[in-house]
Amino acid sequence: MNGADVRKVKKLASRLGVRDSDVIRFAVKNMLARLGPLYDPEVHGRNLVPVFVESGADLLRFFDIDASKLEAIINDGVEVERRVDRDDIALLALTGTPEPYAALKLSELDRTERRRKNAAELSESLRQYLYAKYVYRPPTEADEEAREAVRLVTAEPVELMEGDGR
Repeated sequence: MNGADVRKVKKLASRLGVRDSDVIRFAVKNMLARLGPLYDPEVHGRNLVPVFVESGADLLRFFDIDASKLEAIINDGVEVERRVDRDDIALLALTGTPEPYAALKLSELDRTERRRKNAAELSESLRQYLYAKYVYRPPTEADEEAREAVRLVTAEPVELMEGDGR
């Protein structure tokens, strides 16, 4: 944080009638909530798409993340059916670049959109495209098998021993 940031925190705290540390705590907790899947070591592949759709532009610009680093963050060690396509990672990486280039790439991937979009429309189109492909997708055979295994395990009767107290 630089001096200007500290002054803004102090002004914000003063206006809200709280301590400086409360403002900083709020900012950190808010950021951790938005980026939660990134600090969970079990979350990879398509499960990280919402984080980068919602916060990607800020993350990519601030931490100077390019497409290859983004691909490593999302896809390293992920089985093929859970991976995010390289073109879609490139599209996510473009959210940190000027709008016209990102609009061009999105129009190449989604041929149903014919007219030019403003920045808000472009962002919403990108969100809809990626959520439809990775988040709201139909379940794969592997997903169904995993759900069936969980259902079978949880459906097994549990025997209690006498004198167990349960």
